[in-house]
Amino acid sequence: MEVPDEPLDRCAMRHRSVADLMTPEAVVAQRGTAFKEIARLLDEYGITAVPVIDDDGRPVGVVSEADLLRRHTSGTGPDTAEGLMSSPAVVAHPGWSAVRAARVMEERRIKRLPVVDDGGRLIGVVSRSDLLQLFLRRDRSIQEEIVEDVLAGTLGVSPAAVNVQVDDGRVTLSGTVRQRSLVRIVDRLCRSVDGVVEVVNRLDFDRDDRDGRDEQKGRDDRDGRDEQKGRDGRDGQQGRDDRTGLPGAPA
Repeated sequence: MEVPDEPLDRCAMRHRSVADLMTPEAVVAQRGTAFKEIARLLDEYGITAVPVIDDDGRPVGVVSEADLLRRHTSGTGPDTAEGLMSSPAVVAHPGWSAVRAARVMEERRIKRLPVVDDGGRLIGVVSRSDLLQLFLRRDRSIQEEIVEDVLAGTLGVSPAAVNVQVDDGRVTLSGTVRQRSLVRIVDRLCRSVDGVVEVVNRLDFDRDDRDGRDEQKGRDDRDGRDEQKGRDGRDGQQGRDDRTGLPGAPA
């Protein structure tokens, strides 16, 4: 059994988890399950692969349609799940975000992930079709999450400052935020919300906090030079005045 070593998503708190999306009643095979029985299971349940479990209910591999076709084409080789399966099984945990599960499927080029508990026992299966349910969220739900959780809850931005429109998962942001740096942060967090397929960012800002320090520094430098120039001017005049007061100097 293989669990990909990958850091948790930074915005995972905004995503539904694998536990929310998985199918808990998993169709499984045993090590000794025959080729024809596996083919029947795939056809009967309309699935593309089955996890193979040991006597303790832990996944030891996965048999897919590709595995069966490879055996059928060659005409030779093992005809039980143990010989047909790809091993070790790439698995997911129920606490994973949907984004993380999707990323693992893409990287490993697989369509289904067995889901295991802390003891490594099978508790369900999550598939690509399960993950696609994210994009069936109602626009109203997406809008409420952005306004209440992203803007007000996370960033402390007044809902009156930013207008959020959602149409078939396409989010359009308009309005004004306090600082320029918030424009990029709002954009990134909105893209992390389940069901968002695109973000059109038309936000403006009141203050350019990226250049503020440089502008202030420039003013300080100019003020310092002006002040020094003023002192130099006064000192120079003082010197000339002093010289005019020397003994023997013309009146």
